[in-house]
Amino acid sequence: MDGVIVDSEPLHHKAYYMMFEEVGITVTPELYASFTGQATLEICKTLCAHFMLVQPAQELVAIKRRHFKTLFDQDPDFDLIPGVRALIQDYHKNGLTLVLASSASMENINRIFKRFDLGQYFVAKLSGADLAASKPHPEIFEKAAQATGFSPEECIVIEDSENGIAAAKAAGIFAIAFDSPRSKAQDYGQADLVIKSFDKINYEQLKRLFH
Repeated sequence: MDGVIVDSEPLHHKAYYMMFEEVGITVTPELYASFTGQATLEICKTLCAHFMLVQPAQELVAIKRRHFKTLFDQDPDFDLIPGVRALIQDYHKNGLTLVLASSASMENINRIFKRFDLGQYFVAKLSGADLAASKPHPEIFEKAAQATGFSPEECIVIEDSENGIAAAKAAGIFAIAFDSPRSKAQDYGQADLVIKSFDKINYEQLKRLFH
């Protein structure tokens, strides 16, 4: 979902800086960049130690999440990644069976689906948070293939992450890497196909690709 259907990183960035302002700290771009890939609680623990804050880290987490929820509901700039709605509608219209398989929590998946009215196009949604293993383990895509009713060989996965591509290939599924401007330092060497825009894999393009 994140990186293929939506890009929520700008919202997280805004929410963090709103939290920084609320607790009265000035975080440099360099310090913020050092937090990449870390969980929110770990970031807030670092901030508490760095700025000698009296608030517990959990309080900073709660403030940040409050701002994120408000931005999610109200930020006019938050939208689907360009071209993805047209692609979803194109696949759905032509009878492809769509399943959403994401590392995001089901709460966030449902939030996205509700805001952008995507539920009508998908037969199932899977959250990696509910599974025993996470990408690059193939479990999420094995279960996604099962949810379609087709064999893995009859499926494709669209991913923007190196771990996601590895998970798809381990599940025996054709893997398409979406190499967007949002994709950073990802190795798509395992992918069967690499694209930079969704118009390269519309239904007619897929028919030509597989026939």
